[in-house]
Amino acid sequence: MTQANKSVLDNAKNHFKGALSQELVSIEVPEWETTIYFKAATTFASEQKIIELHQKGNLVEALVETLLVKSLTADGKKMFTNADKVVLMRQVDPDVIIKVVSAMNDAKQEAKDGLGN
Repeated sequence: MTQANKSVLDNAKNHFKGALSQELVSIEVPEWETTIYFKAATTFASEQKIIELHQKGNLVEALVETLLVKSLTADGKKMFTNADKVVLMRQVDPDVIIKVVSAMNDAKQEAKDGLGN
């Protein structure tokens, strides 16, 4: 790797580090009597399964996976586990899941716009 390429890569990493260090965003979910927190920016690694599900046409599962991956408590801990997936897909109001995931996606777009992306 040349010095110029290393500099570009360092700049890219620093830019993304700034995006990831933004404060948690929240959405009130009165139906569940809770507030869900999430980061507007995420890595490809954390979104890989969501992208794969979209590509396969499994949109419902992708919505639930988004909720699983991104939902955090106020102190930044994961709100759901992978074991919760079946319950979320079968026993939870899909309209609420859609509302929450839509808010997460809107916040992601706002964050991108704010960073000049």
